[in-house]
Amino acid sequence: MSPKRPREANNLFAAAGMEQDAPHPLPDRLRPRTLAEVVGQDHILGPDGALTRMLETRMLGSLIFWGPPGTGKTTVARLLADATELHFEQLSAVFSGVADLKKAFDAARARRETGRGTLLFVDEVHRFNRAQQDSFLPVMEDGTVVLVGATTENPSFELNAALLSRARVLVFHSLDPAAIEKLFAHAEIVEGRKLPLDSEARAVLVRMADGDGRAALTLAEEVWRAARKDEIFDAAKLQDILQRRAPIYDKSADGHYNLISALHKSVRGSDPDAALYYLARMLDAGEDPLFLARRVVRMAVEDIGLADPQALVVANAAKDAYDFLGSPEGELAIAQAVIYVATAPKSNAAYKAFGAAMRAAKQGGSLLPPKHILNSPTRLMKEEGYGAAYEYDHDTPEGFSGQDYFPETLGRQTFYEPPERGFEREIRKRLDYWAKLRRERSGSDQG
Repeated sequence: MSPKRPREANNLFAAAGMEQDAPHPLPDRLRPRTLAEVVGQDHILGPDGALTRMLETRMLGSLIFWGPPGTGKTTVARLLADATELHFEQLSAVFSGVADLKKAFDAARARRETGRGTLLFVDEVHRFNRAQQDSFLPVMEDGTVVLVGATTENPSFELNAALLSRARVLVFHSLDPAAIEKLFAHAEIVEGRKLPLDSEARAVLVRMADGDGRAALTLAEEVWRAARKDEIFDAAKLQDILQRRAPIYDKSADGHYNLISALHKSVRGSDPDAALYYLARMLDAGEDPLFLARRVVRMAVEDIGLADPQALVVANAAKDAYDFLGSPEGELAIAQAVIYVATAPKSNAAYKAFGAAMRAAKQGGSLLPPKHILNSPTRLMKEEGYGAAYEYDHDTPEGFSGQDYFPETLGRQTFYEPPERGFEREIRKRLDYWAKLRRERSGSDQG
């Protein structure tokens, strides 16, 4: 029977010197035993990192660790407790309730009376509701616990303002390829053998890890398990063996909003290649294609508008084509629409004009249109001047009467200012021409 493992050996990505025959997964066996061994977070743990400076002063305040999975949040919390000689207590908001919190707080108070503090690590802290988050405030303020909360969600949206005001947010980054390579090299030292991959396959494995250190080591372990004696995998065989790891993508979380934002901004920036890349990322991750098609329709009206009226037609046609064809043929229609809107001339003039008109409508109240454009179905209304002096535009020269249609108390307004781009260049000419006629006819009336 193996001797009992030391407590610090339970920490993330550790080094050699642990039991080689222990029945633990590779990520567990390679957990760091010191903060210096954590890879990929130098902005926090490097010589000038935020946590490094805190530890130098021995003044550790409550913290929120925000970052993707597998970036070392849990490990760093454990190692912080070791470095500051605090008792480490861990809860998961997924499995804990009010009773668990009360028990943890009571234990921390009792521990404090013996002279020892508590670092309370709460994983997925954003899953606690508002009332549960508020329960942390008293024990944070009186020093009963140093709270370290970990979340994959944006704290600004998911955590109470009161909780955020009492904790410092530290952002954990996805591991870059160099950091993932460090983990692979470390794993090879501990395992005493090289990964059975050619150079291209190794680069593919790094990409498959998708910035997640735990996933990287799990994938490496799968490769070693799959390889026969003296077998070396190329990229194609590697992907066949592993059936590749699905991208990190939570359709209800930051990954979803980040990628749809990237797609929309790539279209707005007239970059069809980037737009296709983000479309492919989202489709590959399982996003609903109809959601994407609806967003393309929105792009057509918000960012192209009348600069190319055909953009809305194409976007709607793509939505209907997907509805009719389904996957995978229908996805090509969405891709075609994305290329169209990305390469179309851009204008938000209609979008801005509608917003300005809405503001004027709300601010002006229930203003009566001018009487000359009101119908007069009754004699009383005729006597009140309804419909009087209305000019039927089709009976006037150029089909344009030049009359004013705004409420008299509001006065003439200009909301729509088409730019000199795309089809709106033609609209601009029409508006300028009508403005000229309006001035001429207004002047002649005054004369």
